Amino acid sequence: MSASLPLFPCTIVGSYPQPDWLIDRDKLSKQFPPRTRALELWRIAEPWLEEAQNDATRIAIQDQERAGLDIVTDGEIRRESYSNHFATALDGIDLDNPGQAKDRSGETVYVPRIVGPIRRRHPVGIEDVRFLRANTDRAIKMTVPGPFTMAQQAQNDHYASEREAALDYAAAVNEEIMDLFAAGADYVQLDEPYMQARPEKANEYGIEALNRALEGVAGKTCVHICFGYAALIHERPAGYSFLPQL
Repeated sequence: MSASLPLFPCTIVGSYPQPDWLIDRDKLSKQFPPRTRALELWRIAEPWLEEAQNDATRIAIQDQERAGLDIVTDGEIRRESYSNHFATALDGIDLDNPGQAKDRSGETVYVPRIVGPIRRRHPVGIEDVRFLRANTDRAIKMTVPGPFTMAQQAQNDHYASEREAALDYAAAVNEEIMDLFAAGADYVQLDEPYMQARPEKANEYGIEALNRALEGVAGKTCVHICFGYAALIHERPAGYSFLPQL
């Protein structure tokens, strides 16, 4: 797929607006992006939710194609946020008793609570990439939350340090990336917004965690950093704090 791409291919970061008939956009807009699961946001009952998510994903794919994008994503339509879908699917997390951590806005939010070794028991996004591959003939990209960001979005009640937690997150991400490429992804994007938000900690172990996540990966990857949601993060620096290191 990628052989026919232009010199400067066009794509979206990953997420696409979910239709209001699928998710309660008003409720979502009044809270911080969920770090734990937030099933109450879905408007569709469980027996029909997957079918509805499939329909909305097809719409997102078709919109990107009509807009002329060269690399298409699934819009992250099945996720309540960019990170919680993967972060809450791992072993070592207590889903029933979440922890708390400071969001990049400074607000305290509920987050996954680490109570044991972080492990990926099974692929998380493999059916999503297969669905995307079956519904477009363009190059496709899948997104995965980065290990440093997930370590910042968690309450660590198990590891001796955040670095150790990040490296185990990285191992889980590495396994996921391998499976996404095997299932047909042309590109995989790691979302690491907290590298911009917390550059001091990122300097300590962010690159080490990122390199572990990409260890042995042969496919094309990219890293996404950003200033966060404009509606929630009101004070931003003039430049990207961690860009030179990347």
